[in-house]
Amino acid sequence: MAESGLVEGDAVSTPSQSAGFCPRRWDRLRLAAGPWARTLGLVASLGLLYFLRGPLRLRDNLAAVTVFLSTLTPKFYVALTGTSSLISGLIFIFEWWYFRKYGTSFIEQVSVSHLRPLIGGTENTSSQQATFSATNGENEMNRQSLSECKVWRNPLNLFRGAEYSRYTWVTGKEPLTYYDMNLSAQDHQTFFTCETDLFRPSDAVMQKAWRERNPQARIKAAYQALELNNDCATAYVLLAEEEAVTIIDAEKYFKQALRAGETVYRKSQHCSSQSPQHEAQLRRDTNVLVYVKRRLAMCARKLGRIKEAVKMMRDLMKEFPLLSVLNIHENLLEALLELQAYADVQAVLAKYDDISLPKSAAICYTAALLKARAVSDRFSPETASRRGLSTAEINAVEAIHRAVEFNPHVPKYLLEMKSLILPPEHILKRGDSEAVAYAFFHLQHWKRIEGALNLLHCTWEGTFRMIPYPLEKGHLFYPYPSCTETADRELLPTFHDVSVYPQKELPFFIHFTAGLCSFTAMLALLTHQFPELMVIFAKAVSIIFLPGLT
Repeated sequence: MAESGLVEGDAVSTPSQSAGFCPRRWDRLRLAAGPWARTLGLVASLGLLYFLRGPLRLRDNLAAVTVFLSTLTPKFYVALTGTSSLISGLIFIFEWWYFRKYGTSFIEQVSVSHLRPLIGGTENTSSQQATFSATNGENEMNRQSLSECKVWRNPLNLFRGAEYSRYTWVTGKEPLTYYDMNLSAQDHQTFFTCETDLFRPSDAVMQKAWRERNPQARIKAAYQALELNNDCATAYVLLAEEEAVTIIDAEKYFKQALRAGETVYRKSQHCSSQSPQHEAQLRRDTNVLVYVKRRLAMCARKLGRIKEAVKMMRDLMKEFPLLSVLNIHENLLEALLELQAYADVQAVLAKYDDISLPKSAAICYTAALLKARAVSDRFSPETASRRGLSTAEINAVEAIHRAVEFNPHVPKYLLEMKSLILPPEHILKRGDSEAVAYAFFHLQHWKRIEGALNLLHCTWEGTFRMIPYPLEKGHLFYPYPSCTETADRELLPTFHDVSVYPQKELPFFIHFTAGLCSFTAMLALLTHQFPELMVIFAKAVSIIFLPGLT
């Protein structure tokens, strides 16, 4: 039976192989004959025009066109060149705007999308089977690129009511994009809701509140939930985030949320083994408790009680060690840097700067800062060029190169070559949004260490000499993902000039339209200033290209 099955399978596969062979052979023949067929068609068209030159009276028509051109006035040439310059200028402006907005040439995109299939469609279809294996080979790199383009919650995100809203009141600008706020709404629904909320009126109200787009409607719903249950922790969380106009007010709300959250968390622990619904409720209550404790620690940090904030963060990391994905250690790093407890910072880095954990700008640049601290106060480019770099200086430079390769946008903010804005609520690792968030909180720590920014200024650009171009592979990390610009434009406000890496070269058609616009503008100016001379020049050109017809 096994043998018969094998033979039957072979019999089925053989026709499919022969059937697949014939189309592939036909495609190769068509591909090889394509250029010859196009050349033959062009020759046939030219021959047809030559034999029909008599019936079509081509010579007489060309002579009439030449007579018409010879009778044109200088005003016509001024109008012609001026109109050509205007049209080419408009095309150039549109091309430049399209490239700045979408990162590609409009003319090139239309050519590839619509004209190329008409001209070389056979080549595309025949190459699909040839590139199938190569595409499969690139799937792993594509998956890595997608994972690197994942958007993360900003571990040091600001308070909407006490910080973001105050910025809007002062400047009239919105620091958060709709995309960023929508991601936060999804996070809140994931962290603070569960299936059993429908059985508790206050939690059911809050479940709807997290979906509301209008901030006032969310605040109103939070008060409704508190009327139904004075111990609704998520209602206090919403009020602390969005209604409190100062950090002190936010801290008061979070303390009330902590008291309510701890009570509910203890109850959920006793009931978690009863059903999957109770287990989901315990996860929700755990998320609420961790979130509240973390925000309380951030309030203490902002209010100057830094040692208290450090203790709260350490206790939180010990109590919930499995929640390292929340990146609480980045809050701890920033607070320890403010205390100038560099030995403790090094201990945290030794634990979290590991190959198996996802990197971040905070980890890479903090490691570089600590190594720069050992040599920056006595570092001099002139001295280093004469005697060479010491071992400690080499380690510091390599750490800076490592950090810059991970996120090349950060140095311009630390060196104040670009202006800072308020960081978004979500960041893209290795992107401009992460660079803004890191520099916003850590610039003061770099300034505090004498010579650190000078060392960064002298060495950071050397990173790009070690990275292959066009970034087909990285040096210490994976190749820089190509999706960061699009995601950063969604996360950062429109008034911010998004940093792009690597800098895109201007497309050919922008150079072409710019040259065409300049050339036609020059012709228009010369025709306007020297009309008679340009008319003579135009007639001379017509004589050169149409000899014997004048």
